[in-house]
Amino acid sequence: MSEDDRRQRFLNRRDFLRTAALGAGATGLGLALGSRIGMPVPWFSPTPGHAAGPSRSLDLLILGGTGFIGPHQVRYAVKRGHRVTVFNRGRSQIQLPDEVEELIGDRNDDLSALDGREWDVVIDNPTTLPNWVRLSGELLQHATQQYIFISTISVYADTSQVGRDEDTPLTPYQGEQDPFTLSVEDGSAHYGALKALSEEEVHRWFGNRATIIRPGLIVGPGDPTDRFTYWPVRIHRGGEILAPGTPEDPTQVIDARDLSEWTIRMAEEGRTGTYNATGPKSPRPLGRMLSEIRDALEADAQFTWVPQDFLMDQEVRGWSDMPVWVPLSEENAGFLAVSVERALAAGLTYRPFHETVRDTLTWFRSQPEDRQSQLRAGISPERELEVLQAWHRHAGPSSP
Repeated sequence: MSEDDRRQRFLNRRDFLRTAALGAGATGLGLALGSRIGMPVPWFSPTPGHAAGPSRSLDLLILGGTGFIGPHQVRYAVKRGHRVTVFNRGRSQIQLPDEVEELIGDRNDDLSALDGREWDVVIDNPTTLPNWVRLSGELLQHATQQYIFISTISVYADTSQVGRDEDTPLTPYQGEQDPFTLSVEDGSAHYGALKALSEEEVHRWFGNRATIIRPGLIVGPGDPTDRFTYWPVRIHRGGEILAPGTPEDPTQVIDARDLSEWTIRMAEEGRTGTYNATGPKSPRPLGRMLSEIRDALEADAQFTWVPQDFLMDQEVRGWSDMPVWVPLSEENAGFLAVSVERALAAGLTYRPFHETVRDTLTWFRSQPEDRQSQLRAGISPERELEVLQAWHRHAGPSSP
């Protein structure tokens, strides 16, 4: 079959699905969730205001599907009556709903399970290497009508600009090795540049059928990094808490469920283009973020604000030791202050922040003891106490 014949066959099939959906599309809305996906169903809580189902049922292929945002996408898509196929290496212990088809392969060198298949929309979650997009693009360029690529706001070359939008220039790759031969480990130092190259590959293979979503820091139940979880866990413990920088320093995060559900709705609406996806609309000051966490958890906690220069002298790092925060400078003043106007216009919404806080803590406390015993981000209690004591000695008796 020629490529033109293959494409026409797909278009004819798509027209049939659209017609059939008018009469039977609502039927799938009653599908049971089936087996749980890694966490109890109560954490599946769609953002208010999106209860109505789509006008048609889609065939969705999710590359990945068992990581952080993938399970949220799968749950939401199945709930809304879509037929979902996931493609991954089959190494995750996450159990998928009964309705979901799972294909096994490897983005590096084995996409054979996808050959000869067609889907309405492909969602590419886990790509960190441009070669992964090149391989999937070669195989799927005529097998789908929309390709949604989950990128990152780290693609931007200039982080000094507050409110930068999707037209901001991207960071160039400056490594010595051919970026299409890198492994995930070798490419970690060029994360943003490799994502930018991956976006180029998406446009190369899918053109105006491409949707690029650039999230900020993704948070919420299921987060394997603890890059936000640290704060609910620490604040719930109470007492004097080391707070970095100033209460006015900006933060931006997005709940994985809000991102995932919006991604599915973007597929339902066939929206293409490029979108920053973080939140809220205006950056949430760090002081407000920490206070809202304390209020949501009704915690007995007091914040001691320590200037970033002192923290740097103490070798306390932003983002890792002090998650969700980066030391401010002229070079990175806009890192956590990007514009999301385009995504908001395309239907991105946010659940109440207190819900994200409570659900994150509840999820974390449901994990095995060995998982809870060692947070994967944030300063240790012992080191936090050392830095607080050093700050009080430095600042004198009047320090808070």
